[in-house]
Amino acid sequence: MSIDVNNESGTEVDEQAILDIARYALARMRIHPLSELSVIVVDTDAMEQLHIQWMDLPGPTDVMSFPMDELRPPAKDDEEPPQGLLGDIVLCPEVAKKQGEEAPTQHSMDEELQLLTVHGVLHLLGYDHEEPDEKAEMFGLQAAIVDGWRGEHGLTGASPAPTVS
Repeated sequence: MSIDVNNESGTEVDEQAILDIARYALARMRIHPLSELSVIVVDTDAMEQLHIQWMDLPGPTDVMSFPMDELRPPAKDDEEPPQGLLGDIVLCPEVAKKQGEEAPTQHSMDEELQLLTVHGVLHLLGYDHEEPDEKAEMFGLQAAIVDGWRGEHGLTGASPAPTVS
């Protein structure tokens, strides 16, 4: 799996954890091991520009996903996953920090960025949360992936509760 993490934000983030959880999420979703993903960490000004340009919404947001090859997980266990370019995930640590502090289960900026990385991966794979059934499916997968990764890394305590709606 080729995953690039590029921090352009000026904020120190745990790039290795972002890389690790992205790799874990893609493996859990059975994405081809030669697929490519880019994660870019930006400041609030850059995120706000992207948010306005692509969503026509003011202000910065926490995560945005830009799919490329529209890869999907294989439908069957014996099906070979397709190889390709997943796309880009853009994260904003300043928004993540605020969300982590305001979450019902307060958590660190890095924990929020890990959650948002998984959220972004799922969006790249076609998951959404516009409708209640979609939200239940996506957030259930998100929680399972984050919990699984935390367990494999010996992290204890409650996993971050979803802060994206």
